Amino acid sequence: MTGPVYKSLKAHWPDCRVTVLVKPQFAAVLTGHPGVDEVVPFTGIADALRLIREREFTHLLDLHGNLRSFVIRTLARVPHTEAYRKNALARRLFVSLRVSTPGLQRHTVDRYHEAIAAWGVPRAAGSLSSADFGAYGATRAARRVLVMQSAFLGDSLLTVPLLRRLKELLPGASVTVLTLAKTAGIFRGAPWADEILIDDKRGVHGGLSGPWKVAAELESRGFDLAVIPHRSFRSALIARLARIPRRIGFDSSAGSFLLTDAVPFSWLMHDLERNLSLTLPLGAGAAPSAGEARYVAPPAMSGRLAALLPAGPLAGIHPGSAWATKRWLPERFAELCLRLKTDGLTPVLVGGPDDEALGERVARESGALDLVGRTDLEELKSLMGRLSVFVTNDSGPMHLAAAAGVPVVAIFGATTRELGFFPYGTGHRVVEADLACRPCGLHGARACPEGHFLCMRLLTVDQVHAACRDILKAEKVS
Repeated sequence: MTGPVYKSLKAHWPDCRVTVLVKPQFAAVLTGHPGVDEVVPFTGIADALRLIREREFTHLLDLHGNLRSFVIRTLARVPHTEAYRKNALARRLFVSLRVSTPGLQRHTVDRYHEAIAAWGVPRAAGSLSSADFGAYGATRAARRVLVMQSAFLGDSLLTVPLLRRLKELLPGASVTVLTLAKTAGIFRGAPWADEILIDDKRGVHGGLSGPWKVAAELESRGFDLAVIPHRSFRSALIARLARIPRRIGFDSSAGSFLLTDAVPFSWLMHDLERNLSLTLPLGAGAAPSAGEARYVAPPAMSGRLAALLPAGPLAGIHPGSAWATKRWLPERFAELCLRLKTDGLTPVLVGGPDDEALGERVARESGALDLVGRTDLEELKSLMGRLSVFVTNDSGPMHLAAAAGVPVVAIFGATTRELGFFPYGTGHRVVEADLACRPCGLHGARACPEGHFLCMRLLTVDQVHAACRDILKAEKVS
């Protein structure tokens, strides 16, 4: 997470030389970083002091903030010294007693930048990116690659660019995806997946014996590389039981000890870029490339769906979510639909079967075209090719729209952009309230833990409508 700091230093002082002292086991993570000129493995306090004095550094930045780094910066005799304040007491109170304090509401990257602000260095990088990691390891020959992703729709969509990167990195290799039946359609439509296998967790692969059954099937296929964006113990266990010789996943995985390569995981990166970072042990740079945000091509529309749609510009509206605290108020969706109609767009409601009652209510109050529960995944993808804008709660369809190149207005309540699941790419808008109680969970909750639901109640129709108009205006200009 120190990566954005080095970019800020280089942006402010282009000619400065940045040397990073780091534990030996983490040196590879920063090797090749565009803002780092030299990585020096830490071997002891005496060696560190000797190095600092010999090099005659003008500035020393302590981003560790422990007793050892305090001793080093105190004895180093560097003219300009700053240290980040890690709020250690606040962390201990939260971990031990669940006492939340204002210091915990701010990200570590923000506090890192407070330290260099004392030198007049402004923040140049808004968030952590996969470009902040250096490549390490070696590609090694891999003929059969398995990608394991059995999470939600949005997680699966954000794994597709990883398939593309693997195909670029390993030309000639076949890429197989192990996923759930409900998300298999995402990967079947991706040109970088050669084969789709189903992990039937609730059927033949369920129960305690399930991982062994899946592993036996995988072992017979002779995979030589497994890439595992899903951070469950079950996924890592299956890969190990399948005797796949190289297994790359995140160090935050519950089964990280079963991996051969554990890649650093950070909530401060977008999930798409986090997934790309899984190619770092293969010697690849994980920085996003041009066009990284576009990876879904809307297929041809079926005659049935085309017959339901009117001529003219359409606005996609997704009012549902699996989690109550991620749903904006239905009456406000209805009012938004009425305003979009006055702007000359036909609002089209989409969603799954569980959202049908919600769709009926919004359609009844606004006259919007109700397709909730009436489109499958392929038809939803094809619909994206007709939309001028997509208004949605934090959800899987939000990622689908962004991946298809549709400008998105995303409404965030219980969750936040900083968790890494905001609409990826340029031109999108996120509407949210600045509240200390956010986020209240990774995926939201069944009810507001505070009882007030202000994260959604504070978001007005005026705000969301203004974001839609901004997007439509920008589209006309471009």
